[in-house]
Amino acid sequence: MKSIVCLTTILFVMASSGLSQRMSLDGEWLFKVDSMKSGIDGRWYEHTIDRSNWQKVETPRFWEDYPGLATYDGWGWFAKTVVVHRLDEPMSLHFAGVDDDAVVWINGIEVGDHTGYSDPFAFDVSKVLRVGENLVVVLVKDYAGGGGIYKPITLIETKNLDELLKSPYFGKPAVESADWVKDACIYSVYLRSFSKEGNFAGLEKRIPELKKLGATVLWLMPIHPVGEKNRKGTLGSPYAVRDYYGINREFGTMEDFKKLLATVHRHGMKLIIDLVANHTSWDNPLITQHPEWYTRDSDGNIIPPNDDWTDVADLDYSQPELRRYMIGMMKWWVKDVGIDGFRCDVAELVPTEFWEDARDELNRIKPVMMLSEGTIPEHHMKAFDITYAWNTYDVLQSLLSGKRPVTVLDELFRNESLQFPVGSLRMRFTTNHDKNAWDAPAVELFGSEGLKLATVFINTIPGVPLIYNGEEVANDKKLGLFEKIDIDWSRSREVGDIYRELFHLRKNNTALSRGNMVRLTGSGEDAVYAFARVSGKDRVIVVLNFSSEGKSVQLKIPTEEVFGLSTAIVMKELFSGDVKRLSTKQVAELPLHLSSHGYKLFVIE
Repeated sequence: MKSIVCLTTILFVMASSGLSQRMSLDGEWLFKVDSMKSGIDGRWYEHTIDRSNWQKVETPRFWEDYPGLATYDGWGWFAKTVVVHRLDEPMSLHFAGVDDDAVVWINGIEVGDHTGYSDPFAFDVSKVLRVGENLVVVLVKDYAGGGGIYKPITLIETKNLDELLKSPYFGKPAVESADWVKDACIYSVYLRSFSKEGNFAGLEKRIPELKKLGATVLWLMPIHPVGEKNRKGTLGSPYAVRDYYGINREFGTMEDFKKLLATVHRHGMKLIIDLVANHTSWDNPLITQHPEWYTRDSDGNIIPPNDDWTDVADLDYSQPELRRYMIGMMKWWVKDVGIDGFRCDVAELVPTEFWEDARDELNRIKPVMMLSEGTIPEHHMKAFDITYAWNTYDVLQSLLSGKRPVTVLDELFRNESLQFPVGSLRMRFTTNHDKNAWDAPAVELFGSEGLKLATVFINTIPGVPLIYNGEEVANDKKLGLFEKIDIDWSRSREVGDIYRELFHLRKNNTALSRGNMVRLTGSGEDAVYAFARVSGKDRVIVVLNFSSEGKSVQLKIPTEEVFGLSTAIVMKELFSGDVKRLSTKQVAELPLHLSSHGYKLFVIE
């Protein structure tokens, strides 16, 4: 090894228990592009690799700032030597933010991997760290937009890890949401694919079916006219909006939309629409009417938000008149048309204070649902009810493949509790329109049995569940956003039956929508994840086997916390209908057997 960056400065800070070790890894690293994705096979994480041709770079920083990488998306490797003088306490390596995914090695041993940008994460490195020199290697997998290690990295004693994981919003109350928002079961509709007609009428005639499923909120992907200039595909992306007040003629007229909305409301459901506030199509009249509202490059040319989104032009929210226009438009849809809220596309790219101002104005009209396609905690303070929980989606495939133990979920939920305001609602899902279109259908990623397990998981952990149209029949097609691709509704509805059972339980049992989560431990910890949800007299127990093999477990249940003062327990399994009648003593250690990717949900009666 001819060249490696060496960090010799260690920062010691005083803690209440005495001298505490904490080391920043920010600064100079060695970096190499891996456009062929050959680094893992080439074992680039080992000491013996010649890094003399790796370039010196600074972190934290997006790699677009590095020479020659302004437009690079793909894999990139970082390496640094860290000197540790003592190891008298367990140590963790904390990443405040990597874009997008990361795999980390220390001294040639993989210590963990993380999927999903923006979330902080940490790995216990006690078993691989040694006194003296340690080689830290990070592989960053970037898919689009910014890439790299863009926030600080810190080596810290595990006992002090919380001080890094806590965000400024920890312990603060989230925005107060309406009851119908807290209890929501969201159904996402891509009108082009949902029905043969591909329009409002095709959806309207099936509202009774969605009501029977248990959906309470319909989210329609953008319904506005689609731009023609720089259009992608045959029909263009619905996220290239040509008129915020208009209706896409593919779907019908404003009268057709209002008729659909009335039918939704008559069935006791709510309807929200997609709001694409960050950008417009290139032929949106606002470009000629208000060119000053758009972002420009150094030559004065209007630009897209990034190099890949060539069909849209970026809006500049430093313009007060643009903000007033957008808020006025949002108010019109809520007050004059009568919708119940918005799902806000790439909400993190629009200033949070804009969203907060908009929410203040909408609150004066009626309670609404504001759903952020974002993951930042500050969105929950005033602007948004719900944010995307990419964290739970991102971990599913590795859990179902056995690559990671289920205890990673404990770490995930712990980190979430330290990052987000109290009462934050996270949207849980097995797929959505982006993942289906650009990644793969959920049934392909997880397998048919794995998808059923994942469906139970996302509907029973704390949060608000989402179903993307077609998941009732385990849709196996990519529903591309630029064409009309029909869902095959003749497929088996086994997954839909699971959603129906869980959606209706959520309606009638507050444990799933409001309950505290109580982790249940026992044998089989590597693959079986069990927990209770408790809300007053409403209580459920959920047991999930993420393994492809059958598992027998002995669950340890804190009886008073889960069952209260009851001495005789009646437990009914939701899907089989089996009833167990047990004493408190019997249920304290509950033996269960679960089949491959099996699950059980007990409702305590």
